Amino acid sequence: MFRHDWDITPSEAVRLQRRLSGEVREEPLAGPVRTIAGTDCAFAGGGGRIVATVVLCDAGTMEVLATADADLPCRFPYVPGLLSFREAPAVIAAVEKLPEPPDLLLCDGQGVAHPRGLGLASHVGIWLDLPAIGVAKSRLCGDYREPGLRRRCRTRLKLDGRVVGAVVRTRANVKPLFVSVGHLVTLEDSIRWTLRCARRFRLPEPNRLAHHRVGRLRRE
Repeated sequence: MFRHDWDITPSEAVRLQRRLSGEVREEPLAGPVRTIAGTDCAFAGGGGRIVATVVLCDAGTMEVLATADADLPCRFPYVPGLLSFREAPAVIAAVEKLPEPPDLLLCDGQGVAHPRGLGLASHVGIWLDLPAIGVAKSRLCGDYREPGLRRRCRTRLKLDGRVVGAVVRTRANVKPLFVSVGHLVTLEDSIRWTLRCARRFRLPEPNRLAHHRVGRLRRE
């Protein structure tokens, strides 16, 4: 596991991202996936605090096994491409509160589909030494062709000629998701598990549940 100080400047964060991107390991999942966790974040208190939620589910049934939350001061400014330095501390704190670590983590954000190869899913995956997938609702970078309108249709997301992710239709006639490797998975792993977890809705079920939960917490 890699550790670093969170109290850094944006320029230091950019240099750290470039260094940490070399720590990302794209490889097949090492063991069976029995539990899957989905994460989501929201800003509260006029943007001064960040609330993160994680929902742990059974990988086969999507039954909720546990939930955990974290509410932390937001100490890093908004800078495009550096979102993980705002969100990752709260996401990590929430995951660490679970009764046991998940076998696979689905983060609401990018993995390696990032200008410097280190989005939220990669940052969190490296910190926690967990298999992680980036499941984003919108593109951050790269070029792609729109996938077909049927569920499971996909196209490649490319950045500077390299494949950095996939654009995946998880529900027919609904906007696709932008899926990428976070850490300790392959792109095919990432696509397969995103589709397996997105059974009735656009979002994978753990992330959908986390999204609703964090919205309630923010309002409260």
